[in-house]
Amino acid sequence: MTQSATGPESISAIKRDALQGWARRGKTAQALAMRARIVLACAEDLSNSEVSRRLGVSLPTVGKWRKRFVEHRLDGLSDEPRPGAPRTITDAQVEDVITKTLEEQPARQDSHWSTRSMATATGMSQTAISRIWRAFGLKPHLVDTWKLSTDPLFIDKVRDVVGLYLEPPDKAMVLAVDEKSQMQALDRTAPMLPMMPGTPERRTHDYVRYGTTSLFAALDIATGNVIGQHQRRHRHQEFLRFLKTIDANTPAELDLHLVCDNYATHKTPAIKKWLAAHPRFHLHFTPTSGSWLNLVERWFAELTNRKLRRSAHRSVKALEDDVNAWITAWNANPKPFVWTKTADEILASLAHYCTRINKTINDSGH
Repeated sequence: MTQSATGPESISAIKRDALQGWARRGKTAQALAMRARIVLACAEDLSNSEVSRRLGVSLPTVGKWRKRFVEHRLDGLSDEPRPGAPRTITDAQVEDVITKTLEEQPARQDSHWSTRSMATATGMSQTAISRIWRAFGLKPHLVDTWKLSTDPLFIDKVRDVVGLYLEPPDKAMVLAVDEKSQMQALDRTAPMLPMMPGTPERRTHDYVRYGTTSLFAALDIATGNVIGQHQRRHRHQEFLRFLKTIDANTPAELDLHLVCDNYATHKTPAIKKWLAAHPRFHLHFTPTSGSWLNLVERWFAELTNRKLRRSAHRSVKALEDDVNAWITAWNANPKPFVWTKTADEILASLAHYCTRINKTINDSGH
């Protein structure tokens, strides 16, 4: 195939408009958008290797979609038919479903589309709608929560904490510190039924509460080891007690850099006085509403998923003993969590997210 097969003279104005629309429209499926960009780049009389470098795709990918466009024009950019019965749903119908899902609201006062309402709106079956949503990763029934920090020192704190993770100081330990408060000792009102072939483990939905405890934890980001201590409350007195535990369980010759949140108990006069008397301790605070920056939260998620969520305890002491045993087992084969994003990457991502939020607000007229 010659390079000019997809040159400018071979693409009509109508086809060029369609390709540019697919490539630029933010709601287009990304696979189709990339194929359109490949063809448009080829139409500039670029070689396959030049297109590959410009768009960051493999050379065989460029060759495949260039050839498909030459042979079948716009239809060639759709996925090839799978073996089996012929398709009964056209690409236009699929695009209509995707467009409605992303850009429109149901005619009724529903907050989001369901397979039933989308099927009614498009004249397709619920099964077809479900397949299309699954293929394009669309889940209208799900919603995530988010919160942007309003901390005036947000940027400085992000750079400080991330800098500790990526380039720890010499002759020092970096510890991610936090409290997992209000851990409940719970027991189900009836015994759990064990898992059997074809049947998952079953348990009652109701339970009896036997009290709570708070776990103070310090995660060594270099090794993954954890220092843990249970306290029945989480005032500044308990935090001070935990600082003393950290002091006693770390090499005395090392400086200690502790990543903490902005909880008031971390900044009381008593804490400041103790820190002044122990100069090897250095506290670094995450931004307000920035707990995602504290790596110990990732360890708390492991504790919850692998131990707490499916455990039963008839006393607070039983819960504490169980968690202590789990920490001991963890420290026998610790796994550090590796931070990879730089502060610049995080701030750029948040800036992009804020831009999207502002655009959504402006588009909605609020």
